[in-house]
Amino acid sequence: MRTLNNTKISVDNAAGLDDAIENRNAAAIDSAKADDAALLDAYSQAVVRAAGKASPSVVNIEIRRPNNQGKRRGRGRNSGELRGAGSGFIFTPDGFILTNSHVVSGADRIDVTLLDGSRHPAVITGDDPDTDLAVIRINADKLSAAELGDSSRIKVGQLAIAIGNPY
Repeated sequence: MRTLNNTKISVDNAAGLDDAIENRNAAAIDSAKADDAALLDAYSQAVVRAAGKASPSVVNIEIRRPNNQGKRRGRGRNSGELRGAGSGFIFTPDGFILTNSHVVSGADRIDVTLLDGSRHPAVITGDDPDTDLAVIRINADKLSAAELGDSSRIKVGQLAIAIGNPY
């Protein structure tokens, strides 16, 4: 005899009860997996929509800066310069772009490539190494500015995504 919730069960019935409990647990696990898959798919679709909405404002940034270390690195005619790349996003329709300070600081040439493949020279209009933020500007028509959110509505632990263009 086995006891379950103060009820005595014969050994024959206990094996059936164990099977029933195991089947119920397996069904609960399958249901939880299906719920998790649905949640992950919904999150994935939200990220895809956000990336699609932001993509027209995301830019690739290529820079050149002098190699001040006296070593000749790199290839080609201008091997005395260092090259770098990063990304940013257009936040005003008249060409202001937010990027990282470490991407553009010290650059003597900055080129920005838009989603349509067009390239534009840029100038630094603001640089704050302490926060690692910089603002650069290009002159181009029909720019798509990213829609910024309200940071006061963000809560600790809330999921966020980062969208960039390193290519």
